[in-house]
Amino acid sequence: MFDSTAAGTLWGALFTALLLAACATDIRTRRIPNTLVLAILGSGVAWSIATRPASAGLMASATGIGLGFAIWIGFWLAGVLGAGDVKFFAAIGAWLGPAATWRAALAAALLGGVLALATLVQARALGPALRRLGLTLSAGTLAVLGHAGEAENAPTRHLPYGVALALGALLVAWFPRLIPW
Repeated sequence: MFDSTAAGTLWGALFTALLLAACATDIRTRRIPNTLVLAILGSGVAWSIATRPASAGLMASATGIGLGFAIWIGFWLAGVLGAGDVKFFAAIGAWLGPAATWRAALAAALLGGVLALATLVQARALGPALRRLGLTLSAGTLAVLGHAGEAENAPTRHLPYGVALALGALLVAWFPRLIPW
């Protein structure tokens, strides 16, 4: 996606730095600030316009934003993903355009699954999570995946899913042939 010219490398470095900043804040606070999301969005639109004819760049950004939002909004509605993650990935779509946004979402889902499993194993919570998953499958609703069976005031550990979203996007952006689908 980022060609080997000096300009391509600079745009790629900006994209990478913004996504790494989002990862750092997500890990530290479990939030991705709206100001950072807006910076990613605005710079993505600027990159799209700078590297394509203006109308094509705007169209690629707009469809990438819309697709990035559409892919993840259902997970927010089901209560398994934060709104900041949805906005973050929509902003990433401004950089990637629709085809790469789709591939990045698939990569992020796979990476997110690995991150979730690692977090559950580290927290020694894999057994209860698998029981909730079994209940979800038998009940036919994602609502059970939330905090079913947990005490109202029990502390919860939120997964920094922005890390998986960012890594999926970075993989697709820097290694576009790695994920051919």
